[in-house]
Amino acid sequence: MLPKNIPKGNTLAISLKVHSQRQLRYDHCPQEPKDGHSMSSNSVHTSNKFIRVAIPTPLRRLFDYLPPTMPVAPGCRVVVPFGPRELIGIVLAIETSTDVPADKLKSIVNVLDLEPLLPAQVIKLCQWTARYYHYSLGETLMLALPKNLRQGKPAFYGKVVHWFATDNPQQKPPPQAKKQRAALELLVSNPEGVSTTELKDLGFSQTVLKALEKNHLAYTGEPTPQPFTDIKEPLKGAHLRLNAEQAYACEAVTGGLGSYRTFLLEGVTGSGKTEVYLQVIGAALAAGKQTLVLVPEIGLTPQTVRRFRDRYAVPVVCLHSGLNDGERLQGWLAAARGSAGIVIATRSGIFTPLPHLGLIIVDEEHDGSYKQQDSLRYNARDLAIIRGQQSRCPVVLGSATPSLETLHNARHGKYIQLHLRQRAGRARPPTMMLLDMRRQTLKDGLASELLQKMTTHLELGNQVMVFLNRRGYAPSMICHDCGTLIDCPQCDAHMTIHRYPPHMHCHHCDLQQAIPWQCPSCQGRKLQPVGQGTERIEQSLCQHFPNYPVLRIDRDTTRKKMALGAMLDEVHSGKPCIVLGTQMLAKGHHFPNVTLVAIINADAGLFSADFRGPERTGQLITQVAGRAGRGDKPGQVIIQTYNPRHPALQLLATQGYSRFADSLFAERRQLNLPPQGYLALIRTESTRPQESEALLMALRQCGEEQQGSQVSILGPIPAPMEKRQGRYRWHLLVQANQRNHLHQQVNTMVGYLECQRLPKQLKWAVDIDPQEMS
Repeated sequence: MLPKNIPKGNTLAISLKVHSQRQLRYDHCPQEPKDGHSMSSNSVHTSNKFIRVAIPTPLRRLFDYLPPTMPVAPGCRVVVPFGPRELIGIVLAIETSTDVPADKLKSIVNVLDLEPLLPAQVIKLCQWTARYYHYSLGETLMLALPKNLRQGKPAFYGKVVHWFATDNPQQKPPPQAKKQRAALELLVSNPEGVSTTELKDLGFSQTVLKALEKNHLAYTGEPTPQPFTDIKEPLKGAHLRLNAEQAYACEAVTGGLGSYRTFLLEGVTGSGKTEVYLQVIGAALAAGKQTLVLVPEIGLTPQTVRRFRDRYAVPVVCLHSGLNDGERLQGWLAAARGSAGIVIATRSGIFTPLPHLGLIIVDEEHDGSYKQQDSLRYNARDLAIIRGQQSRCPVVLGSATPSLETLHNARHGKYIQLHLRQRAGRARPPTMMLLDMRRQTLKDGLASELLQKMTTHLELGNQVMVFLNRRGYAPSMICHDCGTLIDCPQCDAHMTIHRYPPHMHCHHCDLQQAIPWQCPSCQGRKLQPVGQGTERIEQSLCQHFPNYPVLRIDRDTTRKKMALGAMLDEVHSGKPCIVLGTQMLAKGHHFPNVTLVAIINADAGLFSADFRGPERTGQLITQVAGRAGRGDKPGQVIIQTYNPRHPALQLLATQGYSRFADSLFAERRQLNLPPQGYLALIRTESTRPQESEALLMALRQCGEEQQGSQVSILGPIPAPMEKRQGRYRWHLLVQANQRNHLHQQVNTMVGYLECQRLPKQLKWAVDIDPQEMS
């Protein structure tokens, strides 16, 4: 049964009719964007100037206004009337004609910027992004700005506290004050200053900084920006010696500076990809060019920033969600005004203005964190390719486990593939063993044989890493009398038990409640935890190994800013310990004393409903395994599994990731799934499940009327987790052999959706190249 406001019958014809009627109701000129600022050929009104503005609304159109009294240029922010509200928009063009009657045009209320905030390069990237992902250009442009600028605040550096070393300190910290000495060395090596937030991320507390200030060794102030090109000697620390493979990769990339090329730097874990990045960046700096380095998560930025600052004297800024609004704006302005030579950012940093951009590096390019999962569902890795093309600069995609899409492009000659097959220095790849849990005595999910191996490695003075990608004490709680599992009332998911503090927690909607004392179904009191989470494994490891510290690294233990740094410092001390954690441990960490890695519950992703599940599982296992044996000592990896003969695990254990990827390619070709084919996922959600289904049924009918032989429409079906946060979610999948056929079909369907008058609780979204089917 369709909702009353969804037309039946010839949906496409009705859609076009409603679309036409709706345009007549606008007070301002709705323009279909073509290259961002197209002009209607049927102009009905002419004047000297009209200002074409992109406004942050879901409408995929531009709007014309009368010019203000003061000058304005494309890329500036303006305040405009929009219905009963006033909104901040971005000027895209100054036109000489418009198709809106003169009495319907309104004037710009205020101009917020004397000079453009967004250069033509970033506007062009946003235009491509809006077209490709079928999203509003106005909302896309606003996402390219820091929060302060989206709110209309002025574009100046503001009073963000930075710390500086005094010019000639008369004394030094006492020998026992290791943190003070380390902080002072960092400030001395960074004369442009280091923000308080970055210092905290690096493990320096306010107490340490105040002690330096009290001893007249450091002081606070505001940075004085200067172009990075003014620094005559950008290299601060000496480069490391490269092996033959690293040198070849470095020469290949530096030879491409000044022109667009995409390089896939496929290097096994521990092969020295970061050193290649550092030396290529040196060549870019020598040419007077800026470098944008994308990292998947903010947890990697402190150590990455520190390593880059130790090597180069040019200002290095980081942009991520862990910064406050002022610090983020300050870093953004330093990049946009050319004072920062190196910008290290998470996915949203791809939109940062960089007037001298000469190199883009995407580290761990396979990581799912590069894909935005709400609002504008863009993939920063893919946008890096587009920005490299537009800026005529090389793009380096680095990974030990490249995504299948990237491997496909490399194997078909679109990317230049560079291999690092050997580990740096004297390190060797670890040996891998599949431990059949069916023949093992288990103690809290840990096999006896595994515990014996851990004891051996610890007694030799080494470190052990235990990986379990599941937070909390146990993933569910069951009633021993009736078998009822405690579920989240808002989601189709079980409630996770946490012990510190004791509570039940849904990791999908963030609902938290007290641990129940009796079963909600039978009122029985025999409730027991089921399965293992990191808290439960930590408790078990502490009992088995009371003489060794157990460091649990997950989202719960690293909420405080200095917590992660403190634990990593303890690991880097080299003393025997057990490092237990989730996928936070799989990316970019170098622990030379870890000689054994144990992977618990490795089977979880092999039977996922998402077709990308096996790929992600293989990448995660390979990345985690790569933490072992990175120093001079040999490494070993033990994978606990109930399916030791599973083809995917066998390939990973015996032949490596490349052969494993080949097997996935064969499966994808048979099913015409990416990278063989192309997908778009249209999602709906509502508090009433019948509304979500009905809208997608009507949308499918609309799509089938224009569907060609090269496009398939599948669904609608409920999402794998149908109910989430109290809303019911449904999916419609569009599949095509050619990318242009996919976008033509999606464009028709989005046009239909845009002109529906839907209930407020019914929402829809388009996901091009979806990375998650949940």
